[in-house]
Amino acid sequence: MEKTQIPKELIYNEDLHFEHQQWRSELAFWEDELKSFKNRLSELVTRWTDNEVLAQLEHYQNEFILHGRVIDDLQEVIEQHEIRIAAQTKTGQDTLDTLLVKKHVEFRNRMETQRQIYADLKKGFFRFLSKYM
Repeated sequence: MEKTQIPKELIYNEDLHFEHQQWRSELAFWEDELKSFKNRLSELVTRWTDNEVLAQLEHYQNEFILHGRVIDDLQEVIEQHEIRIAAQTKTGQDTLDTLLVKKHVEFRNRMETQRQIYADLKKGFFRFLSKYM
């Protein structure tokens, strides 16, 4: 009996680059949103003196700072991956090795997780705004 080999799917650098561009756009959008949210916090700080409200404002300020750092970290990882893709492309290779593809998939999962964390943060913040704006 002859064994049939299953062809492995090739992952091309341009496909990963395209996904990186999508992620960069999303991260840039998050950065812009965070600026807007921080402006809202500044407005509320001037309106409220209640310690409970101020504590919630501080909580969101801290969350936005943390999320900003996560965005920076995600952007750095994308940049590092792009550098590796560019180096590989210069060697004439158009497909990535298994290790780089594995890292890319892990990063995709990380982006999906962060997307959910950020969505939950926004929902909570919007509820907070509707209560105190």
